[in-house]
Amino acid sequence: MKLKIAVTDACIFIDLYDLGLVASFFQLEIEIHTTSSVYFELYSEQQQVLKAYQSVNKLIVHNLIEEDFLQIHSESYPKSLSETDKSVLHIANKINACVLSSDKTVRNCAKNKDIEYHGMIWIFDKLVEANILSEKEAAHKLKQLVATNFIFQNNKPLVDEIQKRFKLWS
Repeated sequence: MKLKIAVTDACIFIDLYDLGLVASFFQLEIEIHTTSSVYFELYSEQQQVLKAYQSVNKLIVHNLIEEDFLQIHSESYPKSLSETDKSVLHIANKINACVLSSDKTVRNCAKNKDIEYHGMIWIFDKLVEANILSEKEAAHKLKQLVATNFIFQNNKPLVDEIQKRFKLWS
């Protein structure tokens, strides 16, 4: 059975795109969902790459309807969450999916709403487990991520998790 996933923020797609890992990500045995709001936060070249996966049903893009917006606005969300973030949390809850996000506020909100959540390190773990990336390739790509994304540089728990992967994969 495939694991259902709602990809929350555009940051996940952007990181995968920048690392050249979009094709690898879509090889995972997971059902990937996002919202049109996330899709439209991406650059056109990133959208084109995702459109290819949407056309072969590897990516499901949800267009919210009025009822969804009414439900979103009737729930309490932190003020710091964007409408895009709320849309994905809403869809994840609606279809009983987990959330993929690098955004601390999104992750905390998912936690408070009892929605399972993961991030880029989990994606790397899954790529290695599925033998899509070798440990050496994963370590190299993870180093690239750390070098280019400050989120992974100044967060002690994340830095510790990353160091564990480097030890494990080197």
